[in-house]
Amino acid sequence: MPNLDDVTRGRILFGGDYNPEQWPEETWHEDVRLMKEAGVNSVTLGVFSWAKLEPRPGAREFGWLDRLMDLMHENGIGVVLATPTSSPPPWMGRLHPETLPRDEEGRTEWWGGRQHFSHSSATYRRYAAAITEDLAARYGSHPALTMWHINNEYCTFDYGDEAAVTFRRWLQDKYGTVEALNAAWGTAFWSQGYDGWHEVLPPRHAHYMKNPTHVLDFKRYTSDMLLECYSAERDIVRRHTPHIPVTSNFMPMWVGQDAWKWAAEEDIVSVDIYPDPRDPLGAQSAALVQDMTRSQAAGGPWVLMEQAAGPVNWRGVNHPKPRGLNRLWSLQAVARGADAVCYFQWRQSRQGAEKFHSGMVSHAGEHGRTFQEVKQIGAELALISDEVTGSHIKADVAILHDWNSWWAGAQEGRLSTEVDYPQVVRAWHRALWEAHLATAFAHPEHDLSAYKLVVVPQLYLLTDTAIDNLLAYVRGGGTLVCGFLTGVADEDDRVRPGGMDERLRELFGIRTLHEWWPLDAGETVECEGFRGTLWSEEIEAEDGVTEAVYKGGELDGLPAVLRKGGARYLSILPQPAALRDLLADAAESVGVRPVLEGIPAGVEAVCRGELLFLLNHGRDEVTVEVPGTHRDLLTRGSVSGSVRLERYGVAVLAP
Repeated sequence: MPNLDDVTRGRILFGGDYNPEQWPEETWHEDVRLMKEAGVNSVTLGVFSWAKLEPRPGAREFGWLDRLMDLMHENGIGVVLATPTSSPPPWMGRLHPETLPRDEEGRTEWWGGRQHFSHSSATYRRYAAAITEDLAARYGSHPALTMWHINNEYCTFDYGDEAAVTFRRWLQDKYGTVEALNAAWGTAFWSQGYDGWHEVLPPRHAHYMKNPTHVLDFKRYTSDMLLECYSAERDIVRRHTPHIPVTSNFMPMWVGQDAWKWAAEEDIVSVDIYPDPRDPLGAQSAALVQDMTRSQAAGGPWVLMEQAAGPVNWRGVNHPKPRGLNRLWSLQAVARGADAVCYFQWRQSRQGAEKFHSGMVSHAGEHGRTFQEVKQIGAELALISDEVTGSHIKADVAILHDWNSWWAGAQEGRLSTEVDYPQVVRAWHRALWEAHLATAFAHPEHDLSAYKLVVVPQLYLLTDTAIDNLLAYVRGGGTLVCGFLTGVADEDDRVRPGGMDERLRELFGIRTLHEWWPLDAGETVECEGFRGTLWSEEIEAEDGVTEAVYKGGELDGLPAVLRKGGARYLSILPQPAALRDLLADAAESVGVRPVLEGIPAGVEAVCRGELLFLLNHGRDEVTVEVPGTHRDLLTRGSVSGSVRLERYGVAVLAP
C-alpha cells in the first residue's frame, strides 16, 4: 500500500488547508507567491467545498478547482485533495431531511454549521459516494495530486430513526439473537428486557440513568458507522488511484472514534493538535497526542494535518502564540515523528464562524509577525528534511490505552465524576515526559514484547484476551506498572467477581479488594513517601510486597502500592513529582534511561533516528550539556559539550 514516504520523498510537507473559494480569483496568484516565499510545498483543497462543487443536486462545477489544481502544479505545490463530505450543501437537508442527524433529545441538527450529516443515512451516503466518484475520476491522474483527505474530523453522533435501524442491524451482527443482547446488557435490571429487535432504540433521553452497556455499544456502533462512511469513500478513490495514499484527520484524544481500529484502515495517520498557548503543560499535551499518533502509525511517520499559527476561536479566551512558540511546537511535532507540518488554514478568513481563527497569513498580511514566523519555519524545515524524513523513534516504554475502556468508564453511574480518564492518562504520560523517557502507546491486546516497561494508567474494562496478554507479558520478563480501577469489568461492562479480575489480583498479589474509596475534588490522602489524589482503595494483600502504605484515615496501614515480581499496582494517583519518580525508578530498573542526563527543567530531549532534538519550553535561556561534538542542522554550526537555548529555542543535533 502507498505510504507517507511516497508523498514526502525526502521533504517535510509544509502547508495547510487552502480555501481559495472564500477569495476572489485574483488573490490566488498572490497566495502562490507567498506560499513559495514561505516554502509551502503542500496544500489541502476542497475540505468544505461541497456547495461550490455541487450547488444543486447532480450539478458539477469543477472549473475553479481545475484552475487551482493546475496553478498548484505549475508552482511545484502538491495537493492533498479532500472529499467535501463533512459539510453537505443546504439543499441536501432541505430536500432530504432524513440526512440530518438528531441528538439524544430528538432535536434536528440543521444546516448552517458543519458536520450536519447522518452517518446512517442511505441518501447522504449515496450523494457522498457520487461526489467522491466524480472527484476521483476527474483528478486521479492530475500531476498535482499527492494524497486523498477523506471528509474532516469525523465526529457526528446520530440518534434518529435511520440510525435506529442501522443500530439494530449492528447489534444483530454482534449478538445474533435478542436473548444474547439481553444477557450482555443485563436487561433483567430495571425491567429492561427486550422481546424483539424492533423494541431496541439508540440510547435517547431517559428519565434516569441509561443502561451503561446500551450506551457503550452505541458508542462502538457510532465509531463503526463513521468508519463505514470513511471506508466507502476511501474505496472509491483507491479504485481510481491505488498508488495515492488516503487519510482522514483525527481530533486529539477524541472520544467518538476508536482510533486504533481506524488507523488500521488508513494509509497515512494524521491528526489535528491545538494546545492552549497559556497552558503550562501545553507542550506535554501535544507530546501525548504526537506519541499516540505515531503509535497508531505503527511507529512510523505521521501527518500534523492541522495546528494554529496563532490563536484559535473556540476557547473562552483565545490567546495568540508568543513569539517563537509556533516554531517550537512545529519542531516538537517533527521531533516526535511528524513528516508533515500543516495548519488550518493558509489565509485567515474575513467572514464566517472562524474569522478569528488564525491563518498562516493573518489579517496583518505578509508583513505581520505570524507570516514572518511561518517563513522561518518553512526555511528551517527545508534545512532538516533530508536527515529527518522517514526516521523513527525507539521507545522502550508503552502506555496502554483503549477507547472501549474509556467509553465504559465514563458511564453515568460511576463512583466518581472527578475521575476523568483522559486526565488520568495525561498524568501518567506527563510523568514519563518529565522523566525524559521515550514513550509509545499500545492497545492492551497488542504484542507488548518489544517494550521493557508497560504502564496502565487505568483500564476499567479489559477483555479476557487483554488480561491474558498482560499476564503473558509479565511472565515473559516484562515490567508492568498499573493504576487504580483497572480490570474491573469485562467487555460487556459486567463487573468481574471480586471487583477486579482474579487473574490480575493474583498477578499483583492482592487477596481482596474490599472497597473503593474515591476522593473529593482537591482532596489528597497521605501515603508513605508521597500524597495521593483522586482515588484510594481498601486492599488486603496476599503475597504482594507492600511498597507504600496509607497513613491516617480509614485506610491507615493498608497497602497503597503493591508489587509482586515484575508487576506493581498503584491504588491511588500519586501527585506529579511522586508519579514521575516512581515511573523513572521502574524504568531504570529495566535499563531504560533518558537520552541525556541532567536535562534542565522545561527542556525536552528527543532522539529521532540519529538526530537529537532539544526543545526549550521555558521562557528563560538555558544551557544543556551534550557530550561530544555535533552538527546543529538549524544553525549549520558545530556544537561541542553544551548547547545554549534561548526562550522557546530549538537545536537539532546530528552526529
